[in-house]
Amino acid sequence: MGFVLVMNSCETTDLDLTEDPNALNPGDASTNGYINSIQVDFGRLIASLEVEASETVRILNMDGRVYQQAFSPVRFNEEWEDAYQKILTDVRRLIPLAEAEEEYHHIGMAQVIEAYVIVTLVDLFGDVPYEQAFQGADNFNPGVEGDGGASVYAAALGLLDDAIENFERDARTDPSDDLFYDGNWDNWIKAANSIKMKIYVTTRLVDSNAASAFDDIVNSGNYIDETSEDFQFPWGTSFNNPDARHPNYVSDYTPSGADTYMSNWYMDYMQSGKIGNGNDVFEAADPRMKYYFYRQTDFVPNNPNLIDCAGSNPPGHYGADDAYCSLDNGYWGRDHGDDAGIPPDGQLRTTFGVYPAGGRFDDNSFEVIASISLGAGGNGITPIMLASWTDIMRAEMALVDGAAGEANLLLQSGITKSFEKVRQFGTRDASADFSTAPSVDLDAAYTREVGQLFAAADADGQMDILGSEYFVTLFGNGLDGFNFYRRTGRPSTLQPNLERPSEVGDFFRSFLYPPVFVERNASVSQKTSVTDRVFWDPGTTLLAN
Repeated sequence: MGFVLVMNSCETTDLDLTEDPNALNPGDASTNGYINSIQVDFGRLIASLEVEASETVRILNMDGRVYQQAFSPVRFNEEWEDAYQKILTDVRRLIPLAEAEEEYHHIGMAQVIEAYVIVTLVDLFGDVPYEQAFQGADNFNPGVEGDGGASVYAAALGLLDDAIENFERDARTDPSDDLFYDGNWDNWIKAANSIKMKIYVTTRLVDSNAASAFDDIVNSGNYIDETSEDFQFPWGTSFNNPDARHPNYVSDYTPSGADTYMSNWYMDYMQSGKIGNGNDVFEAADPRMKYYFYRQTDFVPNNPNLIDCAGSNPPGHYGADDAYCSLDNGYWGRDHGDDAGIPPDGQLRTTFGVYPAGGRFDDNSFEVIASISLGAGGNGITPIMLASWTDIMRAEMALVDGAAGEANLLLQSGITKSFEKVRQFGTRDASADFSTAPSVDLDAAYTREVGQLFAAADADGQMDILGSEYFVTLFGNGLDGFNFYRRTGRPSTLQPNLERPSEVGDFFRSFLYPPVFVERNASVSQKTSVTDRVFWDPGTTLLAN
């Protein structure tokens, strides 16, 4: 079993690492080396895992037409190893060294990161090893937790409580590099509490105490409530080995053009604001589009040599108002489940913009992506927990409690914070022409219009609006979008899979285990289906396929 592999750490001073952070022997590693390695590996892990989660719920495009086969288990091998062999193993090597030196803030940082990682593993895979995973020669075949992940969640809450205590203690020395908060331990406490809020909202369907525990944190005020407190991993601009740029920038800003297809449903929602009734309910496109996406062309041609579905009719199971095949204004993406071949469109398709991937701001120049240093050069972020998200989590809890008015105000607050954050990223692209940027007045108009639509909708419509807007704020980390959809079944307006419902199979309730886990471990076997439920998912929500 891979858990006992030795992965070592070395000391680094910033994100632009020039050496493998796992190259030294454990005896040569320092607490600073370990915590630096843990932070960098954590950022890379979440940036990778969020892609699979985002693809399921149309935040990003998914190119698998049958859910059972959409994500090959092999795709998760490296991520599984990064979680267990690197991050969680390094945490266990760090803590005794840090305890001996009374470096409590090192420990607190590691505990917050471990808590987020193990919760994410449960969210994606369901039953996972934890207590048995780090026993070395005493257990080469660690089994999964017997209660379906509930004990892993409980352990995460304990880690976060311990982390808060460690942040409140006086440490003999602080980490040489804190990539998240630069030594602001009050913000680390807020991050820990905000991750606890995430845990409580996720488990609200199976834990009768979740709502009160969530409210206790809200009432304390000690959580991420302002964008200056956001918990996010920063990416640099160096492309030396290892590459420090945002992974989405690395994949798409190449001499041959973009590698990723954007989601047609997502771009269509942001451009037209279709909520439920199929009408273009917003007066203007979401101003964040110019920051999220960069268009290499101003139109999408009706050419089957470039777009396989061009000129064809939508599948019969599509609704009259579902986006299909192509969008207006040069937003060149793909439909959910489109696994057609790849034509020579790398310098035509829409790609990642300046937020959060550190790409180009869309200033209507429509220049092709043919360089590894355009726009912000990859100087972006992977969001982990944002102030806009905590507002929307609060809105969800208020809405299910029957307080629709409060939920509406919180949703508008979250959208406002998202606008403020996203616009700040524009200046990272020094070459952009910001005379083409949407007026700031549109932010308030858009937010106000969402509030009016929310107030006029019924309960189901309100959850549709909340879910759709939540997905927009989550761009860059769709992990909570995947959770939200399984928890609520909303938004109900997601674009269908291209394949007929009878062929595509039931939507994901969890992912299959990676082979690196099941093929090396005599204690476990592969799950039979992607419909196996995570412990916090009672299966009561209808998930459209």
